[in-house]
Amino acid sequence: MTKSSAPGKIILFGEHAVVYGRPALAVPVTEVQANVDVSESARKGVWIGAPDVNLSAELNVLPSDHPIASVIHNFLFLARVTSFPNLEIKITSTIPVASGLGSGAAVTVALTRALASHLKHPMNDEEVNAFAYEIEKLHHGTPSGIDNTVVTYARPVYFIKGQSIETFKVSKPFMIVIADTGISAPTKESVGDVRRLWMHDRSRWETIFDKIGEVSFTARRALEAGKPELLGELMNENHELLQKLTVSSQELDHLVETARRAGALGAKLSGGGRGGNMIAFVEPERAQAVSFSLLEAGAKNTIITQVS
Repeated sequence: MTKSSAPGKIILFGEHAVVYGRPALAVPVTEVQANVDVSESARKGVWIGAPDVNLSAELNVLPSDHPIASVIHNFLFLARVTSFPNLEIKITSTIPVASGLGSGAAVTVALTRALASHLKHPMNDEEVNAFAYEIEKLHHGTPSGIDNTVVTYARPVYFIKGQSIETFKVSKPFMIVIADTGISAPTKESVGDVRRLWMHDRSRWETIFDKIGEVSFTARRALEAGKPELLGELMNENHELLQKLTVSSQELDHLVETARRAGALGAKLSGGGRGGNMIAFVEPERAQAVSFSLLEAGAKNTIITQVS
């Protein structure tokens, strides 16, 4: 049996402004992960079991654009496998689906690595990342590439649209608490609303994007310099700017304020907004208390993760 895993991811700074050419930061979330086991099968065909999404089927009965089937088909083509092997593939994940934590990219990366190892088709991180990005494009059109890069390298990423994605080193570990509002909010809608605002008054919103970009740049420098304590105020500033962009919500603001009152040094929404997740920067000794307060305040679930 061949095993592989890949972590989740969360955006720290720069959402929405990244669409307009400003930098964004994202980091791996190692407390949750996708896991893949590949083994030889006594049955003919490629059998896939993914209990988290109620999937149990042979590859060829799935549509070719199915998220898991597309990874396998494209990998077999890439590896020039002419006759399908007989395989049992088991996929499990602790990453919440459609929550901005990179669930799809993590499954793709873990599955790609497991298949590459089992079928004796070696792939380095760069090749895995490039392959995962192509899969992301199949399902998301024009993705930024942040998800697959953070997940593949399990390292923080600094991204500017149209430029090569950079990984960078965090000189001193820090801790964040992630809380899910439990509200589904398609990123496409909030991105569209921001675009309408921008088209109506470009000068005003470009100024906001500039400020968010400065926050992201400053945050990267702080992390590289071993000064994560600066993240709290930067998160607070970033959240206020996102509120001005109208992408926060009553629920997100409530959880952000709850985290701060419980002792977080800073907090903000993460991702598209209007729902989904918020994050809080905490000192390790306050992490459990902040997590408990967020759950008491209505968060669907929380994740405490150390970034290093």
